[in-house]
Amino acid sequence: MTHATSLPEPDRRRGRWQLILLLLVVIGPILLASAMYKWRFWVPESRSYHGTLIGDGRDLADIGVQAAANGRWQLLVTVPGECDAACGELLYLARQVNIGLAREASRASHALASATALPAELDARLRREYPRLERHALDLRQYREAGQDAAVPSLWIVDPLGNLVLRYGPGVNGKGVLEDLRLLLKLSHIG
Repeated sequence: MTHATSLPEPDRRRGRWQLILLLLVVIGPILLASAMYKWRFWVPESRSYHGTLIGDGRDLADIGVQAAANGRWQLLVTVPGECDAACGELLYLARQVNIGLAREASRASHALASATALPAELDARLRREYPRLERHALDLRQYREAGQDAAVPSLWIVDPLGNLVLRYGPGVNGKGVLEDLRLLLKLSHIG
């Protein structure tokens, strides 16, 4: 007297569709992102930084700056020639951006890399007005080989490992540099 209770037969087609849908939800975004990267479609043309993005793995040594990474973000002014008015403006801007970081200021420093010795009067003034300014030597030959303009000073943002991140020319807007550095500090877990 056993009653054969029959369970309903599972719908195999419905199960297959659920599996396919699940795989599309999980693997689909990965495939779409890979295709977007490879064939460069739907990639935004706008940018959120104000300088020239380096992003090719170059570091301080590649542009001839003879210094080791100091473990902090750095605003580096490179001066291939004499420190003229443009150089002075970039040095002032680097210090002001560092001050503008407020409570994050200890995570950054400012530095000068010069290819020539500074005149005694300018050197004394910089020591007086910029007491925390780090100084480094700049190899002009290597700077030129790296494709940099040897007539114009530049401001660089350097990460705590010594990698070049962004480059700015003379006349750059300080607010843009400050925004860029704040964003980098926010995203970075080093330095």
